[in-house]
Amino acid sequence: MSTVNTPKKDDLKSQAGNVMDKAKEAGQKAADTAGDLAHAAGQKASDMASAATHKAGDLAKTAGQKADSIVAAAGEKARDAADAVRQHGPREGMLGSATRYAADTIEEGGRYLEKEGLSGMMGDVTDLVKRNPVPALLVGIGIGFLLGRALDRS
Repeated sequence: MSTVNTPKKDDLKSQAGNVMDKAKEAGQKAADTAGDLAHAAGQKASDMASAATHKAGDLAKTAGQKADSIVAAAGEKARDAADAVRQHGPREGMLGSATRYAADTIEEGGRYLEKEGLSGMMGDVTDLVKRNPVPALLVGIGIGFLLGRALDRS
């Protein structure tokens, strides 16, 4: 018996090849679709992260502006306090000089707070620590010690 390819076998092979091609094509389309979906999801996540970062920056900026306005208001109150010290304190003699000096110092501090705000104060403190690192470290240790003792008593 010789094996001769009958048209039926050839048709079956051809159909099997067509099915394989279609399966490969469907698999490729599924892979492409999955890749497109993954890319779209990644882009959406990136957009959401960018929006969240932008919103956080806006909130931080708003908080900084509010803090600066609070510090400026404290500076204005300090200047008012300086005026009250001048009006109600002694005007003559050694006590008068001390009163004027105290009022001038309070007023100068108030002007500084109004002009610099919180961000300016932070910059000045940073510069001070950079210029004097060892004393700043010692002051920090001292403040930490005092805070520790105060909290220990509570």
